[in-house]
Amino acid sequence: MKFIPFALSMILLISSCSKKTDQAEVDDQIIKDYLVSKNLTAIKDPSGLYYIMTATSTGTSPTLTSTVEVKYKGSLLNGTVFDQTATDKTFTYALSGLIKGWQIGIPLMKEGGKATLIIPSKLGYGSENLGVIPPNSVLIFDIELIDVK
Repeated sequence: MKFIPFALSMILLISSCSKKTDQAEVDDQIIKDYLVSKNLTAIKDPSGLYYIMTATSTGTSPTLTSTVEVKYKGSLLNGTVFDQTATDKTFTYALSGLIKGWQIGIPLMKEGGKATLIIPSKLGYGSENLGVIPPNSVLIFDIELIDVK
């Protein structure tokens, strides 16, 4: 009889752990629901990144060691734009220094191409609270790859 409380507590512990949902699973369902609601078809990378090639090109594809010049708009799923390049400006940076979602998604593009990257939180800013970007946010980036150096 001494072991019944222990056994019950172990069963409760195991069942509560098995019910705990992984943030990656939550993000994946959020992305799937978003795609359905917007009637979009995207490709899912094994990393969890979803992408839509909106304009293809025959230019150079970057690697992780490349410096990329892009135009972009970053938004939350609710449409809130949190960052973007000015219409007449570009952003140039070493790809290795950018968020993981860009490091995975931009090499799928070629110079002159455009894509929409739908980035789960683990490939974005994770659980960080960045003010306008809440913790565990799925991010959307519309990116035009201008140049690869």
